[in-house]
Amino acid sequence: MRQPTFFDKESDRRQGVDAAQVVLRALGDFQSRGKVLAHRDLPLDRLRGALKRAAEALGVDELSDERAVSAFRMLGADVRQVPSFVAKHPFRVTVPTELATRAALAYQEMIALEKRRDTTPAETSSS
Repeated sequence: MRQPTFFDKESDRRQGVDAAQVVLRALGDFQSRGKVLAHRDLPLDRLRGALKRAAEALGVDELSDERAVSAFRMLGADVRQVPSFVAKHPFRVTVPTELATRAALAYQEMIALEKRRDTTPAETSSS
């Protein structure tokens, strides 16, 4: 996988990736690590690592709490705000089973697509 360099321009970052795609990938990543997602009341803090990995993999800036919460809600997750003294990221997220399944499938498709993209004909033909 190509790593960005210091000299890469900001405009070289992937265009057309929206917050919902980042959240779907993050939820799929979270589940791929063996963690239960569906119907758990999770603090947003617990999902921040997955959101960061998803943003890095998609080549976009990390989502702010507000953008992430908006994307969670748009996808069908239940998000509630808690007092700010409870947590650094004061939101709790509950993901329905349908969204968890959708995210797991989307994540698998993204990983498969990346593997196909990373495997070039020059790498597969060893002479």
